[in-house]
Amino acid sequence: MFTTFIVKPIFNLLVFIYAIIPGHNFGLALIIFTVLIRFLMWPLVKKQLKQTKLMRKIQPEIKKIKAQTKGNKQQESQLLMSLYKEQGINPLSTFPILIIQLVILLGLYSGLNGVIHNPHNLVTFTYPFIKNLSWIKTLSGNIHLFDDTLLGIVNLGKSALGSKSGIYWPAMIIVFGSAVAQYYQSKQLIPSAKNQKSIKTILKEASSGKQADQSEVNAAVSKTTRYLLPVMIFIFTVDLASALSLYWLVSGLVAYGQQAYILREDEEEMEEIGDESNKKTKKTKDLSKIPEAQLVEVSPKSTIKKTTTTKKSIDTKLKNKNNWQKNSKKKRKRS
Repeated sequence: MFTTFIVKPIFNLLVFIYAIIPGHNFGLALIIFTVLIRFLMWPLVKKQLKQTKLMRKIQPEIKKIKAQTKGNKQQESQLLMSLYKEQGINPLSTFPILIIQLVILLGLYSGLNGVIHNPHNLVTFTYPFIKNLSWIKTLSGNIHLFDDTLLGIVNLGKSALGSKSGIYWPAMIIVFGSAVAQYYQSKQLIPSAKNQKSIKTILKEASSGKQADQSEVNAAVSKTTRYLLPVMIFIFTVDLASALSLYWLVSGLVAYGQQAYILREDEEEMEEIGDESNKKTKKTKDLSKIPEAQLVEVSPKSTIKKTTTTKKSIDTKLKNKNNWQKNSKKKRKRS
């Protein structure tokens, strides 16, 4: 079941890309495959990032709720659910993308492992329409034409530590790069806060009887995860074929770029809001150049009132002046 619905489709997509690209380089095909997968996941990634940012944004509100409820878990849960609903947050929305990533990783690992141990799987494990592609037909006649390198530089079938001759450095560089990419990807989403407590400090305070704040615990765990994930990736992939490390490296780089785009997009939105606010402020300041506007700065209503009064007084003065001129002319005629 897993092979039919997960491994085979993933593997066939990779082989299809490999068969149609110029040069038929397996490493280049794997890079294109990884980028394509990341962009197909873009709607889910975008939704996940939005949810993550909203969760970070409401952390002060969560802290207030925890302080108000004073350990009453039922009341705290009700208030948190109400806050999530108000802000449009689904705490479980991040799980689908994690599950999809894990499924793709397992399917790709199984497919790559099969090719590394038996290159003939490129022909026997593919769908009929892929078997009919010209390059796959050529491979079926001579499987030694299969190029399992990255541009002729890295043998993707070798692992960083699996070689009998010692460390295979080209693969080690890819493994190290994938761990670094994961670190910066996590750091981008989990920035360090000032005066943030470590898990060690929180445990020490808890042992002395002080109740730990859940938001501080979450922040400390997130910070630890930022370092733990790269280490786990390094340990997990250092003994595997470097093809999997290459997938992880490219996936991490693309994910970093996607996250940077979302974060920059929100910053631009905030700048636009700020610009609109500045324009409104500027218009208000321009009104202060008018003498009548200087008389009233309390509210729009008072401004209208004062402006109307001033206009009436001017009209009255003009009317009195005209009446005086008419009376003067009449007196001159009589005389």
